[in-house]
Amino acid sequence: MILVTHILIALGSLVFTGLTYLMPSRFKLGVSYVFVAATLASGTWLVVASRSAILSSCMTGLVYLAVTWGGIILARRKLAD
Repeated sequence: MILVTHILIALGSLVFTGLTYLMPSRFKLGVSYVFVAATLASGTWLVVASRSAILSSCMTGLVYLAVTWGGIILARRKLAD
């Protein structure tokens, strides 16, 4: 069940970060940060609980973080202008 929750949080985070980039606001940036933290927390829980291969999990997590943080940074720049 945690795997489904983790996937839904991560997909919601990507969608919400995209919306934040298109229509930036401070509130949406805060929600994006919460989504990223929730994804990292649930991913960490999955790795610890299932004792899965940490290397593949970390590589996937790094790609996710690169995409979401890139969107958040671009949204912050748009908001600052």
